[in-house]
Amino acid sequence: MIIHGIQKLTLVDFPGHPASILFSGNCNFRCPFCQNAPLVLASSDEPMLDNDEIFSFLNKRKKMLEGVVVTGGEPTINKDLIPFLSSLKDLGYLVKLDTNGYMPDVLRKAVESGSVDYVAMDIKTSLDEYPKLCGVEDIDVSRIKESIDFLMTGAVDYEFRTTVVEPLHHKENFEKIGEMTKNCRRYFLQSFVDSGNIIGKNCFSPSPEQLQNYLEILSSYIKNVSIRDRA
Repeated sequence: MIIHGIQKLTLVDFPGHPASILFSGNCNFRCPFCQNAPLVLASSDEPMLDNDEIFSFLNKRKKMLEGVVVTGGEPTINKDLIPFLSSLKDLGYLVKLDTNGYMPDVLRKAVESGSVDYVAMDIKTSLDEYPKLCGVEDIDVSRIKESIDFLMTGAVDYEFRTTVVEPLHHKENFEKIGEMTKNCRRYFLQSFVDSGNIIGKNCFSPSPEQLQNYLEILSSYIKNVSIRDRA
């Protein structure tokens, strides 16, 4: 599998576990607020890490790390994702998969194969406004709903999360999201922060008051919802 980057240690990206993060390239979305524009738009220009070196590093860090996060880009568009995840499991690691949920068949296979211990799915917005938020006009939102419904069966531990972006979000989005994910296991809101590598423009951080308002809306549908500090 093509991996373009590694963060050797994170204490926040895999809840409860010190982990490394592996960054795959390419994506089936073009979200204007995406923080990893080089990986999405021109991943072939980015350095590639040798898989043998990655596994050698992870093998040496077994006593320090408990998990590996595979993120992107969008990992589920890679044909060799599941064998790669299985290889990480064979090393003895817990595996977390970050996904936009647009490949429900791949997500289901990864979970049912036992290759994934935790899934974090980004919910960009309410389904009716997905084209605007994901940058794809002809998106089939039924695939997003299929992934949401699958995760809510409890087949694997999971979280849903939304990066809140001004002026792209409004309260009606979160009312509809709350209805769609009612009683899900956990939901996080996180504030957009401009990394300097975003795809679009005119994207801004919401105010603390806006975030709190959206949190209160979701709280009427979901018991375990909170604001995550991305720092």
